Amino acid sequence: MSTLERVHLVGIGGAGMSGIARILLARGGQVSGTDAKDSRTVLALRAQGALVAVGHDPKNLDQLDGGPTAVVVSTAIREDNPELVEARSRGITVLRRAEALAALMLDHRVACVAGTHGKTSTTSMLTVALQHCRVDPSFAIGGDLNESGANAHQGTGGVFVAEADESDGSFLYFSPSVAVVTNVEADHLDHHGTVEAYVAVFDSFLERIEPDGVLIACVDDPGAGALAERAGKLGIRVRPYGRTASGKGSARLTGFRPHGGGGLATVELDGETVDVEVAVPGEHMAGNALAALLAGLELGADRDGLLEGLAAFGGVRRRFEFKGREAGVRVYDDYAHHPTEVAAQLTAARPVAGEGKLVVVFQPHLYSRTRTFATEFGTALGLADEVVVLDVYGAREDPEPGVTGALVTEAVPLPPERVHYEPSFDRVPALVASLVTEGDLVVTMGAGDVTMLGPEIVSELGQEA
Repeated sequence: MSTLERVHLVGIGGAGMSGIARILLARGGQVSGTDAKDSRTVLALRAQGALVAVGHDPKNLDQLDGGPTAVVVSTAIREDNPELVEARSRGITVLRRAEALAALMLDHRVACVAGTHGKTSTTSMLTVALQHCRVDPSFAIGGDLNESGANAHQGTGGVFVAEADESDGSFLYFSPSVAVVTNVEADHLDHHGTVEAYVAVFDSFLERIEPDGVLIACVDDPGAGALAERAGKLGIRVRPYGRTASGKGSARLTGFRPHGGGGLATVELDGETVDVEVAVPGEHMAGNALAALLAGLELGADRDGLLEGLAAFGGVRRRFEFKGREAGVRVYDDYAHHPTEVAAQLTAARPVAGEGKLVVVFQPHLYSRTRTFATEFGTALGLADEVVVLDVYGAREDPEPGVTGALVTEAVPLPPERVHYEPSFDRVPALVASLVTEGDLVVTMGAGDVTMLGPEIVSELGQEA
């Protein structure tokens, strides 16, 4: 922790990096950082006392008196970043984001939520449920809670809840006493190379669980179910959840129905039938709630308080987040960027749409993921009534010849007149407005800057009206 006395974060505006900055500031640390552009996150960090510059320059390492004792970087930061190069030349300690987060977890009982999908929602549900039990956990999440507007917090309860990122294997820095794995499905092959290597990193994660710890796993998912079996053979205590869960400590989902704007799940838990109300739509969200419930129980929280917290959970920014309504058309925004996530969210959105059309505006994320899963993305998007596909948001990757949003468009199994490839960002709001009528529901979807389109679509609908 002495290394984190004065910290400079490269890419401080990112979801994970800003969370570390918030906790360091709350602990009285000195924080500086840089990001490519200003954002509401950067403005909030400045208000909390961080010194944040826009643009990357070696001189930014001198914002703090005495210079930084450590420089923290995320996976998105390339090795030739001028600030990273300068830090290495000065001999300053360079930490990966997960290394810094692991240091912040010291002296806490740690709960980590991992998995290909559902990490952010499950971590958020657990955090809010614990807060309703007056536990006041420290937390670091890959999205902003709608209740507090924050993605991280320095708590007083001696518990640390964290979203554990498997994309680059960095969750292997953590040593949880409570580990949740929502699912294990091929992704991030740009880093891991093969499906086998991706699965293997979850086996390594099992070895990080403390000796008296527990694995909470969704056994409806083949990958997580197989992981649970391997964990049991290693002598790790396992608490399964899902429709096929059984045995001691399990939470078996026996029924689910839409309820209000969310859902109501019926669960067999410890020999009792329990109703679990979730304020966000979709059976997949009910599954996330079961994982949060089991994790909360393992952390010693009261069951009724946890259920109350899950029922009150208001969601996470960019997880089916309501953006506005104009001309009788509702507009939502969602972070789904893997075929399974896209299919799950569109399935959940269908009953919310009711009699109206379900229109999705999808932005593929990463060239490697688009190339690998173009067919699967097309199939998932076919669950909507109208599909608009943007070009690829490359993020940390360089463009690949021939890999564009058109690959996804061509794979959507809908009539051609209901599938639209629109590489021009500016034309999307007017296009969407021409496709919808009163009662329809629009979802902008993807991990890139597609989130900016929601308010613009709402504004365009208002002008059309």
